[in-house]
This record gives sequence, C-alpha cells and structure tokens, in this order.
Amino acid sequence: MQVPKEYRTIREVAGPLMMIGGVENVKYNELGEIELPSGEKRRCRVLEIDGENALVQLFESAAGINLAESKVRFLGRSMELPVSPDMLSRVFDGLGRPIDGGPELIPEKRLDVNGTPMNPAARNYPQEFIQTGVSAIDGLNTLVRGQKLPIFSASGLPHANLAAQIARQATVRSDGEGEKAPFAVVFAAMGITFEESNYFVESFRETGAIDRTVMFVNLANDPAIERIATPKMALTAAEYLAFDLGMQVLVIMTDITNYADALREVSAARKEVPGRRGYPGYMYTDLATLYERAGRKKGKDGSITLIPILTMPEDDKTHPIPDLTGYITEGQIILSRELYRKGIAPPIDVLPSLSRLKDKGIGKGRTREDHASTMNQLFAAYARGKDAKELMVILGEAALTDIDKKYAAFADRFEREYVNQGYDANRSIEETLDLGWRLLSILPRSELKRIGDDMLDRYYGKV
Repeated sequence: MQVPKEYRTIREVAGPLMMIGGVENVKYNELGEIELPSGEKRRCRVLEIDGENALVQLFESAAGINLAESKVRFLGRSMELPVSPDMLSRVFDGLGRPIDGGPELIPEKRLDVNGTPMNPAARNYPQEFIQTGVSAIDGLNTLVRGQKLPIFSASGLPHANLAAQIARQATVRSDGEGEKAPFAVVFAAMGITFEESNYFVESFRETGAIDRTVMFVNLANDPAIERIATPKMALTAAEYLAFDLGMQVLVIMTDITNYADALREVSAARKEVPGRRGYPGYMYTDLATLYERAGRKKGKDGSITLIPILTMPEDDKTHPIPDLTGYITEGQIILSRELYRKGIAPPIDVLPSLSRLKDKGIGKGRTREDHASTMNQLFAAYARGKDAKELMVILGEAALTDIDKKYAAFADRFEREYVNQGYDANRSIEETLDLGWRLLSILPRSELKRIGDDMLDRYYGKV
C-alpha cells in the first residue's frame, strides 16, 4: 500500500480556498486532510489543478492554519457517504456525520456523493400518485412518483411548516393487491437556523415520522462548502434506499437559495467571471446535477421523488434561482403572500402553480375516475370567481349578475375550506375530491361544463 505524500508547500490561504504547490498525481474532487501544528485535522477538497499547483476548498474555517508548519495529505478518493439501512431515523450534519448523539454507523458500503449518472434510456416514466395529505397539491397539482416538483416560497412565508407537513404525511398509495410500498423520506436542510432545525427534528419525533426519515442538517453558521455538500449527501442516501433497498423515497431540500448563495460565495473567492446577478455561469449545470438524480429506473422497484424548496429573493420569480429551477423541474408550487395575509395555511396559490406530470398519476385505478374533470372545473370556477371579486371591488356588488355573485362566493369558500386546512390536517385523496364536489355544488349544474353528465349524476349534490 502506498503511503500518501505529505506536502508542506502551502502557498496561500484566501477565505475558504488554499493553494498548495509541488503536488503530484492529485485529481479533481479528491479529498485532502490538513494537519495543523497542534495536531488538529481539517478536511478539504481539490477544486482545480494547474500544473503542480492544487487549489483546495476548506470544509472548516481557515483560522489557525500556519503556512510554514501545516501539512497536507491527499487521500486518493473523492467524498463518500457511508450507507446502511440503519440510516433511517438518524440525524446527520451536512457531511454525513451523526449529530443526534447516537452511535457511528457501521456502513454496508461507501458511495461517491456525486452519484453515477442515470442512463436516459433506463429511466421509467413517473406515473404513480403520491398522497401528501395537502388538498391544494393532491387535488389540483398532483405529485407523481419519480417527479421533481419545487416549492417557490418567499422570505417570511411558512415554507418550513409545509415542508415538515409533507415529510410527515406523504405516502404512496397501496397498489391493486393492497400491498403498500416501503416509503422513506430524506430531508436535507441547508443554511437554516438552529431554531428551524429544532422545529423539524421535534416535529418528526412527535409524530413518529422520524422512524422513516433520514435527516441531513446544515446550520447557517456552518461553512459554505458543507452547504454545497449537503444535497449531494442527501441524494446519495436516497439513491441507496431507492435502488439498493427498493424503497419509494421522497427527498425534501430546503432551502435551495442558501445552496446557490454558497455556490456564489465560493465562485467569488475563486475570482470567476460572474453570470446573472453575481451567481456563477455554471449554476444551471450545478442545479441540474442535483435535480436530475430524481426519477425511476427500469427493473428497479424504488423511486426518488424530489421537492426542492427555495425562497425567491424579493418575491421575484424571474430571479436566476427560481428561473433555472423552473427550467429543470416539472412544474412548481407557488406560495402567495396575499393568501398568507388572509390567514390561509398553507398559502398555496393554485392558479400559477403547476404539476406538469399530474395527468399521469390520476384517474381510475390511481386516484378516482372523477379526479381530472373536477380538477379542471375547480380551476375554471376559481379563476372566474377571482375575476368576479376584482370586479366587485371596482364596481360594487350591485354591478354583478347573480351567477357572478355565486362564483365570488365559491372563490371565498374555496380559499377558506379547500386551500386552508392548517399544517396538521391530513386529508386522503377521497376527502379532497368529496370536498371539491361540495364546493362545486354551490354553482348551478348548468355551469359545470367540464364534467360529464354521468359523473354529475353520480356526485353532484350527493357527496
């Protein structure tokens, strides 16, 4: 076995970066270990090789590194995550080290955190329905197994509550034989406060959801490089659970904005030419390497469904982070500040929200045969009801026709009863569909033009 060389040729330290000269046989992304004169060890990763010089990124702070006396050795491998079935119910930091006071993992294997690319020809189409228990998602913007569906939030909106609710409640419906697929949640939190981290852990422990959850928590005061590693750790754990153990895995990542800011910080330290609004030009590629790890594989039972959550800076959906995320993923769930002010929880704005794959996961045998037509009718009625309410503000109620007044009343009740369900209510898809019918019964039957007569005969006014 070859003993790794030690280098005492540290040339420069600038923020989270360090330059080492005279290196041999060192590769991009290789892990390194820095030993301080005190004997303390810190980890780093190779970012760039230029001839004999290696630029490395520090995982911890650069404080206390003495250029003359510190030693660096390269470990000959990239960053790995030890995995085992015992990961479930555990809490790790952003680099995959346990922080819940439990024992160290005895790994079955170690996986490269960058994953292996999935052959497009080996991908299976996302099809089966995932029930989140949230009506505005299940009924109108359905989540499908193997999909990437981001949540676009804004600062101050309760996306943490919604993330915890989905993580607690999400389940895959049993197939026709009544067998329920084993389901797990991988939760990755990047750059969150200690208070938020505590909220997530306690919320999962109280409800028992922790038993099927793997958590990776990176706090706001942790280094930027750890923030960049956190989602890769989470996705590596998800790939192991899905494709090695055959589980249906839901990955929730919050907050992608913090991840992109960490990318920008490292890019600025490297003095790279910035792209839009100071973010690096390769951010699209970087985000795609994360999001595209979701999906289903042919011949494998497991799947990875991904819900990345991001806060739009200044509520601007044209900002590079939501913009690029929207390109790569299959739709978006948008949270509305207006609904939040009205006290609606979760404040999901259903009209601009979209799940591009919802048609594949609903209907007879998956949810219920009336799902597609009631969904279309609810969208149409709510849009017309909102228009009627805007007219009412300008012209007064007297200017509205009787039918417009009914639509306005429908819009109010739709927000109050359908969208507004709190963060503890877990509605089955049947309850969501029945509630949709009860609301549609406010309108005359002749107005429900998007639903067939056979379904109207069966459900209208009878649920």
